[in-house]
Amino acid sequence: MSTQVSKALLVRLEALPGREEDVRAFLNQGLSIVEGEPKTVRWFGIQFGPSSFGIFDAFPDDDGRQAHLSGEVAKALGENTGELFEEPTIEQLDVVAEKQPT
Repeated sequence: MSTQVSKALLVRLEALPGREEDVRAFLNQGLSIVEGEPKTVRWFGIQFGPSSFGIFDAFPDDDGRQAHLSGEVAKALGENTGELFEEPTIEQLDVVAEKQPT
């Protein structure tokens, strides 16, 4: 049975001109990082449009979300701001309902 989530993050990334493929690669690398975070129970690298990307991830509680915000992906976001993408927008969300994976 999957872990139920109650907290989430939506991170929006706007790729700098010509860096779209680099942002895609960055998101793929992010997946390998969060696989080592037991409280990051859902994680998606997403693309909104040609140069607009994002991350949606979910957690069982706020402790898991805060641990993620101080972890390696957050550090990588900071290191790549201005290199691959503009300043990220990070929204902290509450999960109202979910369909758990089977």
